[in-house]
This record gives sequence, structure tokens and C-alpha cells, in this order.
Amino acid sequence: MISQYIQSFLEKNKYSDFELKAVFFDMDGVLYNSMPNHAIAWVKTMQELNLPFTEYDVYMNEGRTGESTINAFFPKVYNRNATKEEIQSIYNTKSLYFNQLPEAEPIEHVYDFLKLIKNKGLEIFLVTGSGQVSLLEKLNKSFPGIFQKEKMVTAFDVKYGKPNPEPYLIALSKGNLKPWQAIVVENAPLGVRSAVDAGIFTIAVNTGILRDEELIKEGANVVLPTMKSLIKNWDL
Repeated sequence: MISQYIQSFLEKNKYSDFELKAVFFDMDGVLYNSMPNHAIAWVKTMQELNLPFTEYDVYMNEGRTGESTINAFFPKVYNRNATKEEIQSIYNTKSLYFNQLPEAEPIEHVYDFLKLIKNKGLEIFLVTGSGQVSLLEKLNKSFPGIFQKEKMVTAFDVKYGKPNPEPYLIALSKGNLKPWQAIVVENAPLGVRSAVDAGIFTIAVNTGILRDEELIKEGANVVLPTMKSLIKNWDL
């Protein structure tokens, strides 16, 4: 099923061929069911500041840096951007609430898909806005033998972050890959936009509460409801 969308992707981007060598994965909402926790923490934090920030807003803004997320809403109430000190304080509060919640479990069937990809000889990259110092340790615990430090793009590697194409362009550079040699698996509108603007075939797995239309209008080449459906429809 996935393969039937490749030709239109090639034509749209004026690529002559599709030569799959790697699959790029986002983390929150793709590898881990962590978005419900992010939603609880962000909404609680923003409500304390009387900022109009809903659960749906959290999913729509997934992938932004903390500063960008805050300043997308702060001016609506305070008529200015937050100061660096305010941003740090707000983000510290959000992180405190997030860390008080139970640890998120891996998305159902994602490890099966990761093993399928690895068994096909494809490279696997992580492209996330996360800045967790112990990220590789966490990934190795959840997905043994899958991720390598040199094939990760995190908050420490980027200046702009999603929705800018920078994170996925960095992943292409790290892998010495061309855009037509990779596929991105995302779940968020801003992540989809980042990947599409980097010129990469993008599959959106809608693991959250968003309408499919939010992902389609950002340019997702394929939208699927679950990781199980992605495995079922993977024919590359």
C-alpha cells in the first residue's frame, strides 16, 4: 500500500528514483505514548498563567521547542513575548508536572516495526526535539539493539527545531543520504511539515487526538491510524 504513493511523491519533488536506505523516527507519539503526559503537564502549567492552551493545542504544537511553544501563546494574554527568565520558569514547572506522571510506555507494535525495518537492512535514525541526557539509555531499555548514538538528532543538535526542516536535514547529512533515500515516521503536524520541507517521503501515524486533516494539510504522503496498520501496509 505504501509503495503506491511513491510515484506521486517522486513526481511532485522532481526526483528520478526512490532508493530507500533509512527510516527516520520521531519519538513522542511515535516511539512512546508520552503525549497524554505532555498534554496534562502543559495544560496545567499554562492554566496557572491564564494562558488559553488546550489539550488539542498541545498536540498541534508538538515538536516545537519549549520557548517557541510558550511564545506562541504568551502574547495573547500579556501582549509581549516571555522573557528568558519567564520561559525557564514556565518550562521548569511543566517539566516538574511531567516528571510526576507515570513513565510513558512504548507505542503498541512499534518495536515490531523497528525490528522489521532493521531486518530489511535499513538504517534507523531518531529525530526528536527532546534533550534528555539519558535518552540513549532509555531507548536501549525499551528497544534493545535498535538505536545508536551517531544516528540520533536531538535538541542538542539543532538551532531551530521543528517545524523548520533543519532536524531532518541534519539526519540526512549524518547518514550521508539524499531525501529520496529515506522515509519519515511522524505523528505531529509540525513534525510532518519539517519532514516534508526537507523533501522526504512522510508517513503520519495518527496516534493522538488530532483529526487526520491536520496531518494531511501539512503534506503527509500517507496517514495511518496505528503502528499495526503501518506494519500491515508496509510493502517496501
